[in-house]
Amino acid sequence: MPTDSIRDAAFCDVLNRELVCALGCTEPIAVAYAAALASQTLGCEPEHMDVACSGNIIKNVKSVTVPNSGGMHGIEAAAVLGAVGGDSKSALEVLESVGDADRARVTELLSDADYCDVSLVEGVPNLYIKVTATAGGHTAVVEITDHHTNVTCHTLDGIPMCGKSAGECAACAERIVAERAADTPMSIESIIDFIEDGDIEGARAAVERQIELNGAISAEGLVNAWGAEVGRTLLGARADDVACRARARAAAGSDARMNGCALPVAIVCGSGNQGITCALPVMEYAEYLRCDHERLVRAVMLSDLIAVHIKSYIGALSAFCGAICAACGAGAAITWLCGGTREQIGATVSNTLGNVGGIVCDGAKASCAAKISAAVDAAILGHDMAMQGRGFRAGEGLIQDTVEETIASMGYVGRVGMKDTDVEILNIMIGKTIVDC
Repeated sequence: MPTDSIRDAAFCDVLNRELVCALGCTEPIAVAYAAALASQTLGCEPEHMDVACSGNIIKNVKSVTVPNSGGMHGIEAAAVLGAVGGDSKSALEVLESVGDADRARVTELLSDADYCDVSLVEGVPNLYIKVTATAGGHTAVVEITDHHTNVTCHTLDGIPMCGKSAGECAACAERIVAERAADTPMSIESIIDFIEDGDIEGARAAVERQIELNGAISAEGLVNAWGAEVGRTLLGARADDVACRARARAAAGSDARMNGCALPVAIVCGSGNQGITCALPVMEYAEYLRCDHERLVRAVMLSDLIAVHIKSYIGALSAFCGAICAACGAGAAITWLCGGTREQIGATVSNTLGNVGGIVCDGAKASCAAKISAAVDAAILGHDMAMQGRGFRAGEGLIQDTVEETIASMGYVGRVGMKDTDVEILNIMIGKTIVDC
């Protein structure tokens, strides 16, 4: 077992790796980032672009509004906007610098249907993007795999820009991912140990930024009309109910983010929606319970780490809605804020998974806010049940003897069992499968 100092450093490292800032939904932003890097490598605006993506990237970019685009949707818009006006040095905030002239140029380029070709690639990781940009007889290629800014190939005219072959780059990236997974053994128990007794200073700034940024976009979603206005609807219905306010604040952040709001978000598990869901319900309950700021920070850390722990069993992008993982974290943190025992915290997670573990991801879009609301509602029910000594029993569905076994079982279903579901969702979305009425 690691010493406390090693454990604390490892968990702080996890939080710092996860809690990066992104402007807009991370999948179109990752496309824009790859395109901006390809354009930068060429040293000029591309004359033609090819974008090859995994099904999950296509699914998550199809319907979401690209930020700073003037309301445009889709992979072509994200890629061309990134190539024309993006700043690759800003990573997942690549489109922050886009201006009116860039948007006008993108509109002009997209009027040529042949300017940017998009294709589906099969047999690749769930998160996969390859941008090929050409100009002046030169070709730049940027490939992203597994993580939104994980560049596994970066070449100009076939020559690697990093001095390594594409195979070496990919192997290096895979090794880093494997080392990261191995160096931080996680469990609900070890996370609680860290939150209650650990030195959190190494990640304090990242979590403070999450509270600030995600709180700001939630406030924007409650004040102004974004998307389907799920958050505003909830708040208008039952503003005197803390549970409803918790759902509303989380949903409102997604309302704004999924519909083009140009405010940055601190992401968790590669997702702004999960970063919002981990933080906002906890913030609402902390305010309701009159907790001091230190306890709020530790509670949000607890939420984030439990979400990361659960999501690690599922992997990046799947048919399993990631908001569930984040809601489990939020529910667990609410139980902790309310003085719940370790057993009650674990029961909150199991109760939540036993309730809404089957919500499918059918892409990033306005209804993500409603799924977040449903997930948070389930987490609060799971919390209420746990605090009253109630819960779902082992052997009932995927519920196992321990919370860790339940997490692993649900993760297996999300990672392996829902692969075919993921394919069928994509086929329906792109019109490849026509369902009879």
